Amino acid sequence: MKLGFLTACLPGWSLPRIAEWASGNGYEALEVAVWPRTGGRDFEASHLPVADFPAARAEETLALFAEHGLELSALAYYENHLHPDPERRAEIRTHFKHAVDAAAALGVPYVGTFIGRDWTRPVADNLKEAERVFPELVDYAGEHGVKVIIENCVMEGWHPDGYPGNLAYSPELWEWMFSLDLYLNWDPSHLTWIGIDPVKTIAPYIDRIVHAQAKDVELGSGDIDRYGFFGKAVGRPDPWDNGWWRYRVPGLGQVDWARVVDRLYEHGFTGTLSVEHEDPVWGGTEEKVVQGLRIAHRTLRPLVIG
Repeated sequence: MKLGFLTACLPGWSLPRIAEWASGNGYEALEVAVWPRTGGRDFEASHLPVADFPAARAEETLALFAEHGLELSALAYYENHLHPDPERRAEIRTHFKHAVDAAAALGVPYVGTFIGRDWTRPVADNLKEAERVFPELVDYAGEHGVKVIIENCVMEGWHPDGYPGNLAYSPELWEWMFSLDLYLNWDPSHLTWIGIDPVKTIAPYIDRIVHAQAKDVELGSGDIDRYGFFGKAVGRPDPWDNGWWRYRVPGLGQVDWARVVDRLYEHGFTGTLSVEHEDPVWGGTEEKVVQGLRIAHRTLRPLVIG
């Protein structure tokens, strides 16, 4: 197992600067963000221009990682493949294929994304639509020697009422998506706040957990007794403000990282555990973000022994 992080938390840094910092601060791998430069949401970044990725750029990138002794664990483009706007959906599909092309050129085994959801239609309709949409993407990736990995984020902020916007949040849905030959970028933080014990989900699905993200969650940071499990309903100007929990870097929330890492080892996980930094306390400035990454490293380094 290697300890890495997702580069999206440092959108203003170049990939060479991130690689130098990561190597100098004890990280072994990077999950590289590859959104197009038109992206504008928090925790999006464009650290490789996959839409324009000639052979020379691939060679340069591989040399950079070799220089710093780092592994490039995955390319990250987490978008809604079931978006209700056909034009936006087509843009996402095209850029995803660019990411697959770049991954193949770099010898990277995984491209990470979401299932997503058309929030104007029922879940059952969305599942049928995903069964129509994803085989083409999986086949395209497979032809290039790449696996598609899906993060189990709820993405409640994508739904106008704060309901799940990514239909990959539970083991029931994982079993459905595995039938489409998709794999899992497993993240315990999302399971924790929806009431699922993340440790119990490792053994049954370890053959599909090929990459993992390390993000923590602090429950009780707001008022669940006022808002209920589904969060704010009357006043929710920020769609991501649930009102009773928040993401934290590993070690500052409720996830039991000793049990998580131990169980991953027990069941033979040999991939990358990639810190996904979305902590509002250790965010807002580049200085705070890198301090958050240091906190995550101090928490996980004694557990991830290689």
